[in-house]
Amino acid sequence: MNGLACGTWAREDVKENRVRELVKMMTPFYHALIRTHHITSRKKVAHLRKAAREFEVYALLRSGGCPGIMYCKGSEQGVKSWVGTVQRLRYKDFHLASKPSLTLSPENQSQEPTGLFELSAINDFASAMESRGITTWWRKAMDFT
Repeated sequence: MNGLACGTWAREDVKENRVRELVKMMTPFYHALIRTHHITSRKKVAHLRKAAREFEVYALLRSGGCPGIMYCKGSEQGVKSWVGTVQRLRYKDFHLASKPSLTLSPENQSQEPTGLFELSAINDFASAMESRGITTWWRKAMDFT
């Protein structure tokens, strides 16, 4: 019986070590998703660009038409501060589709450049979400599923 118990413990130790190794390869970060009626004001976009640099977050906007979509990724405080900046700009039909939440990213994706980047097509935005491995999260937050 002791041999069986030791074998079970050994397997559990191996599993725990694998999980620890996987977590080491992943980098924790926060991200949020915002949906608005549209993003057309260049003055507001300039303000968001400045805030992204100030709070050291990566921000991706789908601008130029309906709907407006904003994705933000960074530290917990940075993401929350950037989302607060967006709220204060009083965008029409502002909807925090996904509140700032903790997630893991492969290390090679955790080093996104800080600043604001714009896309004009929803297909391009979807491709950007797919390349980050968060398509399911994005589709659920956007109510596409």
